[in-house]
Amino acid sequence: MEKFIIALDQGTTSSRAIIFNRQIQNIASSQREFQQFFPKQGWVEHNPEDIFISQLSVMKEAVMKANLKPEQIEAVGITNQRETVILWDKDSGKPIYNAIVWQCRRTADITDKLIKQGKSDFIREKTGLIPDPYFSATKIKWILDNVAGAREKAQNGQILAGTVDTWLTWRLSGKKAHVTDYTNASRTMLFNIHTLQWDKELLDLFDIPECILPEVKNSSEIYTTTDETICGFTAPIASMIGDQQSALFGQACFNPGDVKSTYGTGCFMLMNTGTKPVLSKHKLLTTIALGMDGKVEYALEGSVFVGGALIKWLRDQLGIIQTANDVNLLAQTVPDSNGVIIVPAFTGLGAPYWDAYARGTIVGLTRGVSKAHICRAALEAIAFQVKDELECMKEDFGNDIKSLKVDGGACVSNLMMQFQADILNTQVYRPENTETTATGTAFLAGLATGYWKSKEEIKNVWKINAIFEPAMDQSERTQRYALWQKAVSRAQDWDK
Repeated sequence: MEKFIIALDQGTTSSRAIIFNRQIQNIASSQREFQQFFPKQGWVEHNPEDIFISQLSVMKEAVMKANLKPEQIEAVGITNQRETVILWDKDSGKPIYNAIVWQCRRTADITDKLIKQGKSDFIREKTGLIPDPYFSATKIKWILDNVAGAREKAQNGQILAGTVDTWLTWRLSGKKAHVTDYTNASRTMLFNIHTLQWDKELLDLFDIPECILPEVKNSSEIYTTTDETICGFTAPIASMIGDQQSALFGQACFNPGDVKSTYGTGCFMLMNTGTKPVLSKHKLLTTIALGMDGKVEYALEGSVFVGGALIKWLRDQLGIIQTANDVNLLAQTVPDSNGVIIVPAFTGLGAPYWDAYARGTIVGLTRGVSKAHICRAALEAIAFQVKDELECMKEDFGNDIKSLKVDGGACVSNLMMQFQADILNTQVYRPENTETTATGTAFLAGLATGYWKSKEEIKNVWKINAIFEPAMDQSERTQRYALWQKAVSRAQDWDK
């Protein structure tokens, strides 16, 4: 009887489930968006029940589409939006507050205070991270400080906390397992990436009791099983991994120096640096790329907060396009952006600026600018932000980067991928299977159960769809990038 892997891909704006066979072919899939909440300027929240219900429903829908029998499900893998954090009552299972999303900037004052106290190096040396509202620690602290009775209950062990992978595993297993993996733990700003443990000094700094945190495991192992009464089948939950690390693995970036960039709600570039962490001189993050067999591999990461979310903004808030694909169709009707540059700092700027007070900016507007130019500028803005990251990565790693592997929804745009290659002066490789986030966790779940035997077997599955060669003149490249950096300077410190 043929067996299959279910990959659960819980993202910032939607939940997806994809069923893969041994050749990593997409047998069936389902996707569902869920509501975003913006209670105050710069605040972003999700209803944790929406996250769970949407993810459970698409998993069931995919299983129905594929007409699978329960015994055909080899394993379930989970990949998730990172840093987003949930706290819930241990007994009732009910969240005590909405999920605070990675994009949320409400804790900027907490991180400002830490920076002023000179804690930046202390935090960075332990975690590889830079103090920023982006990470989970300040979000947990905020909930404990602002929800009545939460801190007392937490200290008494009545509250559980976790990132989205932890929440889903706890719910899908029928409350059997409170666990996370090395990659998600490394994004909390509470986990020591050298000792591979929750750090007591950091927990004291943020006033967070360790008893509420999950047990940290490998990214590929059998943690528990799904509850048949909830999921409709019993199968091992055999991988948990943050979405960007999952894409790195799904792109077969197994060697030091391999780089991928994912174009999702945000844009995230990761470089595999091997078994030793590399400390960035350019405010990139040092993070755990993978945990297997009790050992970890590390990565350098650049985080762009707004990537595909910019396209959604053009659609939902400005109404200048009807569908996401319209941005590409309109952008193709003009030769350039007519001098327009968009800096999409809606929730601040990530790497390498780390400016929580930057805000979105459009510069270069004239009477001759049309919505087509705005669309083209939006695609270019995503590519410019990726260049910011790659330039820093080159210097930190000490080697030139000859190619970049890309994935995520926006990478289907040939126009943007060509501009990306042009502005980077680097080859851009787009794989046949651009669902590499889901693929990564599927691979890891399959490795845990023996469905796939080795990384070499996985490498044979990864295939190229297109290669984009740089064609822009160097003088134009330099000029365009200088204008981008000038525009960024206009956006910085806006809300301070």
